[in-house]
Amino acid sequence: MPVITCIDDLKRIYRRRVPKMFYDYAESGSWTEQTFRENVTDFAEIRLRQRIAVDMTGRTTGAEMIGQKVAMPVALAPVGLTGMQNADGEIKAARAAAKFGVPFTLSTMSICSIEDVADNTDAPFWFQIYTLNDDDFNQRIINRAKAAGCSALVITVDLQLLGQRHKDLKNGLSAPPRFTIPTMLNLATKWAWGLEMLGTKRRFFGNIVGHVEGVDDPASLSSWTAQKFDQALDWDKIRKLMDMWGGKVILKGILDVEDAEKAAAIGADAIVVSNHGGRQLDGALSSIRMLPSIAAAVGGKTEVWMDGGVRSGQDVLKAVALGARGVMIGRAFVYGLGAMGEAGVTKALEVIHKELDASMALCGETKLSNVGRHNVLLRDGFLDSYR
Repeated sequence: MPVITCIDDLKRIYRRRVPKMFYDYAESGSWTEQTFRENVTDFAEIRLRQRIAVDMTGRTTGAEMIGQKVAMPVALAPVGLTGMQNADGEIKAARAAAKFGVPFTLSTMSICSIEDVADNTDAPFWFQIYTLNDDDFNQRIINRAKAAGCSALVITVDLQLLGQRHKDLKNGLSAPPRFTIPTMLNLATKWAWGLEMLGTKRRFFGNIVGHVEGVDDPASLSSWTAQKFDQALDWDKIRKLMDMWGGKVILKGILDVEDAEKAAAIGADAIVVSNHGGRQLDGALSSIRMLPSIAAAVGGKTEVWMDGGVRSGQDVLKAVALGARGVMIGRAFVYGLGAMGEAGVTKALEVIHKELDASMALCGETKLSNVGRHNVLLRDGFLDSYR
């Protein structure tokens, strides 16, 4: 067993173990992938301010996210196709998150269904929904999430149409994989992954296949989803989804101060500063670069979180210092899941927690609630170099 000290260690194992199309699905952005790359590289421009001779004892990384106590202000983001990264992946990730004490968010486009995850886990989880133009489907899936005991609804608001991801098109991404010659040659080298997938019946999109009339295979699902993303989405429709749910709501995909102000005005319990991991509008600014202005504008009206590029506990600390009440991680936990299943998700969380705890202490802080702009150093122009 290799010694794992950072998220990149898990990523290397993940790449060796998982079929190329699913690795590329997670590890890619739209178009030129500029935004995808800058989500990570912009974190590196933020430096931490080291302090000494501060009593580090009794420190804690504990926090709250929409009133839920968490071991650290980190939630597992909704990631589609997680059950193709590792057999029954959503169930494994949800279990790891619950045991560690952080929230898990189930994607609408998961392989394991809402009911599967609820039946195989003990803790409530969050559910993510897309803004679709089918009110009947929206109401039914929201009712299913309520029946499963989901404690919050995450509404993804930046997917009215799909940003083009070149790798997915070239790989012929599907779940389960289509058996082309290149696919079969690649799968032949991923025998451990294949054996695990043979041991589960969960290989389709469990929240949709069998729950929508006429959708019973990957081809019909692709046609259905292409028609259902709501290009006429507006704030009234977002409010309608919130009313359907009637509980705590997180709006994910905010990247502009004006949009953040509108989200706060309609009563979102939290917003996630996010560019969809660089998978939608290529050329948009990184999430961490947009975070401070949005937090300054609405941080007193709603909880402001961020996602995109978080690969370490230091990244979490930097995000908190620049105004985030919490972060969501997607790729970081997917690397662990693909590499080692549930144990890999746990390892990813342990790595991030250890880095967060040690870095916070070396910055002279014992509580995350005391972390702020004074803990980081920014080069001139980092926050205002674009107009």
